[in-house]
Amino acid sequence: APAEPGRPRRRRPDSDRPRRGDEDRRRRADQPRRGEARASQPRVDRSGRADAALDAPPAPVAAPRTPFVMLVLILVAAGIVGLLVLNTKINENSFQLQKMRNEQTKQDTTEQNLRSQLAARQSPGNLAAAARRLGLVPAVSPAFLRLPDGQVLSMPGPAKGRTNGR
Repeated sequence: APAEPGRPRRRRPDSDRPRRGDEDRRRRADQPRRGEARASQPRVDRSGRADAALDAPPAPVAAPRTPFVMLVLILVAAGIVGLLVLNTKINENSFQLQKMRNEQTKQDTTEQNLRSQLAARQSPGNLAAAARRLGLVPAVSPAFLRLPDGQVLSMPGPAKGRTNGR
């Protein structure tokens, strides 16, 4: 029985105490050591069945960590290299795009200059000057044609102008 509060616990006299060793050894000899299965009594699961698989726990499975760690490191390294390659290609394409835009700007400027020159040369004043340089003179009266049958309705006369001596 436990000691009352405030009183020290009484010790048994030596004659009442079992000797350490004899009885303890006998009791312990009947019990299996740690990790050993009991040979005399099979373990019983919750349903009441004796099962041989319950006799000993399965050996712990130690999965090797090195291959997994290496796989993760390789995947991370491949991802980083992939990002670097992707970034390099994007920058390279950016430089090509800028070069093409500059080229397009130059070509747009050239096209605009050519269109301005063509418009200037097609103006009536420039056409008349170019015709005079070639020795052409303006017609006094134009000729009229009827298109369905091709009949000439009025015949123009010779144009009057100065001759270049040709």
